[in-house]
Amino acid sequence: MERKRSIRRRQKPPFAERAKDHCRNFTAFMFSNVGIIFLVVLYMIAGAFMFIAIEGNEALERFAQIPFKRNETAMKLWQISCCEVNVFNKSVFEEKVGNEIRAYQEKIVLWARRGWQGSDITLESETPWSFSGAFLYSLTVITTIGYGNIVPRTEWGKIATIFYTIIGMPLFLLYLSNIGDILAKSFKWIYAKFCLCRVCPGVARRRAMRARRRARTEERDYSSEIGDNGFDTNTITTSNVDEEIEEEITAETNTVTVPITICIMIMIGYIFFGARLFADWENWDILDGSYFCFISLSSIGFGDIVPGASLQTKGDTKMEISFILCAVYLLLGMALIAMCFNLMQEQVIYKIRSLKKCVRGCFRCAKAVPVPMEEPES
Repeated sequence: MERKRSIRRRQKPPFAERAKDHCRNFTAFMFSNVGIIFLVVLYMIAGAFMFIAIEGNEALERFAQIPFKRNETAMKLWQISCCEVNVFNKSVFEEKVGNEIRAYQEKIVLWARRGWQGSDITLESETPWSFSGAFLYSLTVITTIGYGNIVPRTEWGKIATIFYTIIGMPLFLLYLSNIGDILAKSFKWIYAKFCLCRVCPGVARRRAMRARRRARTEERDYSSEIGDNGFDTNTITTSNVDEEIEEEITAETNTVTVPITICIMIMIGYIFFGARLFADWENWDILDGSYFCFISLSSIGFGDIVPGASLQTKGDTKMEISFILCAVYLLLGMALIAMCFNLMQEQVIYKIRSLKKCVRGCFRCAKAVPVPMEEPES
């Protein structure tokens, strides 16, 4: 008789449960320290394509009528001066011409408010909503920089900007928090290994002196007992010193705080690095580049100096790539600023706690001092 197997095959969970698990794992990865970077970049790319689809050639179609309106106004002025009004009647002539010129001026002001830059635009011109321009717009929206050189003009574009900002701003703040914390921990580890390492003369000397003083104290206390048992006191003392130095290195590495001056130097160096890059990309001088980097990284965004002069050159792929790299510089730079703020916050908290301990110690010493009693008068 055949034996019945009691081993049951492991049943697969239902499809709905497996789909939930995959979605949960995917969401956890996307909001992790690594996935948040891809999520922000993909969100900006999706926003760029969305605004291109919404705005697109709408500005070109609107502004392409400007030359015809100007020619139409010129023809009206010619008709007024030739046919409609007697040129010798000065008051009537000035009134008619003034009305036409004022109407044309009102149109110019309206076009300028809608984004017209003053140059003639045809349907064959390059739209300001190229991929690089839309990518910059997406970046400035979620980072709250807001240069203002590229703005939506259609109703659907304005509505899309509102909802895009509502989702994008918390996402970018999460990016700054996670990436800033990672960079801060990494920089603390590098700073501890290179600036508080054993090979540094000053730090190593201070550690060795403290460890030797403790070792000598222990040696004096237990020299008689160790000598009677026949052990080598020098070997034990040396091993104790090495162990104590190693413990101090580990403790200081975990509790190290980066000085504020180093954080300020990092930010200044990154600003000058960007100023040099923009001097090559946009033909700016170092002062304008430094000013633009500081205004952008601090998310002030006045808009008086903006990148994008390269966008006026049609079909220049090199300039377009440089413009995308400019956006990447701002994206990484704001994470670096968040790292520096995180490190400076830890340094300030450490100083405040040290000051609090010092004040408490002073009060304890003041309370411990005995007050001399006054002698009774005879």
